[in-house]
Amino acid sequence: MQATETKPAPKPLNGVNTPTLFATINAVAAQPELARFRFRASHRWVRGTHSQGRFETFTGAGTDHTHKHPVVYDFDHPGVLVGEDHGPTPVEFLLIGLTGCIIAGIGNIAAARGVTLDEVTATIEGDMDLRGIFGLSRDVRNGYQGIRVTFAIKGDAPAEKLRQLVEQSRARSAVYDVLTNGCPVDIDTVAA
Repeated sequence: MQATETKPAPKPLNGVNTPTLFATINAVAAQPELARFRFRASHRWVRGTHSQGRFETFTGAGTDHTHKHPVVYDFDHPGVLVGEDHGPTPVEFLLIGLTGCIIAGIGNIAAARGVTLDEVTATIEGDMDLRGIFGLSRDVRNGYQGIRVTFAIKGDAPAEKLRQLVEQSRARSAVYDVLTNGCPVDIDTVAA
C-alpha cells in the first residue's frame, strides 16, 4: 500500500504570509459571505483646494476592523492650479492607487507561485485636458483621457513568467476594474 503524498505547506515569501494567503482563499471558497468587504473613508475641507482624507475602519470577513494606525492624507492642488501644494491632487492619488493595487497583487501572486522577487517598480502617467473640468468644452471629459503604466520587475523567474505575474495582477486588480469598467457612485448631501 502506497502512502498518500502530501504537499508541504507553502512558506512565507517576498514578505507575504503565504500560508495565511492560502488559508484565506480556502476560507472564502468555503464561506463566500466572508468575501464581502466595505471600505470607508472620511474627508474634510481645510481651506482653498486643501482637504484631508482619513481611513480608519472597514468591515470584512464577517466583522469590523480598525487600521493599526489612523491613515491621513492631505490633498491639494499645486499653485498653477490655484492651490498651495499641501499634497497630491486627487487625480494623482488615483494613479498611486492603481499601481499600489497591482504591485500588491504581484507580491501575492509571486509568493503563491514560489517566485522570489528582487524588485518591483512602476511608473505611471495620465493625460488630462482641463477644459472639461473648467467647463470650457463639452467635448472634453473631466478625467483622464489615458493612463500609461510601466512595470520593472526582477526576480528568480524567466522574463515571460514575470510578465505573467504583472498580467495576472492586472486582471485581478480591484482598482483597475473600477477604472476600466466603472462603478455606480451615489452622492447625497446633508446639512452639516
